[in-house]
Amino acid sequence: MPVYFASLNSGSNANCYYVSNGVTAVLVDAGLSCRETEKRMQRLGLDMKQVKAIFISHEHSDHITGVEMLSKKHQLPVYVSEKTWNNTNLSVDVQLLKHFRKDEQVLLDGLQVKCFSKSHDAADPYSFMISSNGINVSVITDIGYACKQVLTHFQKSHAVFLESNYCETMLANGDYPYHLKRRISGDEGHLSNEQALDVFFNYRTPQLSHLILSHLSKNNNKPEVVDALFQPHAGTTKVIVASRYEESELFCIDGAPLSVPTATRKKQKPVKDQRQLSLF
Repeated sequence: MPVYFASLNSGSNANCYYVSNGVTAVLVDAGLSCRETEKRMQRLGLDMKQVKAIFISHEHSDHITGVEMLSKKHQLPVYVSEKTWNNTNLSVDVQLLKHFRKDEQVLLDGLQVKCFSKSHDAADPYSFMISSNGINVSVITDIGYACKQVLTHFQKSHAVFLESNYCETMLANGDYPYHLKRRISGDEGHLSNEQALDVFFNYRTPQLSHLILSHLSKNNNKPEVVDALFQPHAGTTKVIVASRYEESELFCIDGAPLSVPTATRKKQKPVKDQRQLSLF
């Protein structure tokens, strides 16, 4: 059974990612309005009735704006960590509110969703690996650096939505105040183009068929800069830059899954400490 996936929107304005096995689907984050989410899914030929849950990575507004209305209108369970939930002002039917824990795997009619922690300036941030029939699709955005959990799941994945938030030169030379530059580039901020390329170059595996570069900054990045940086290293991996203005195409992985091979190059230790930092 094939696995389908798409970015409905990706950026600091709104984030929403779709993953399905053709029968059951989930949304990772719901930063678009309910109406806009429905429109974009309809344009892709996707059926909202197949969506069985929304998974929330953290409480920042660009990830949760559409949660209440989507859950209410379509009676969708909302999976979120308890700490994250307590840092939102959302209201969801108590019967639809589901709390997950670190490293929990949620089973949903043929889909398995692994919830793993990451480093970001939020109460209790998570990324997700969605699996079906041995095919793994991971959503790894809003990370300050590639911690051990991120690298482990990146190497297990056949497709990854990977953050490539900012160009280091553009951020350094831009007009953001110093404290904001430090926040963005810090261990609990966002992943730069160069850091994302390091993850891809050093930790990719032959089974990685799709890399969707996500959550680009409007002010400190450009899609053409990201594309030019990654395409020379793409090899057999299809590299796509997700838009902050529209949905991507609907991608599909079909066929027998491969076993997880070793990386194409010898792994190098990340520059930053592998310990998961305390969050606030």
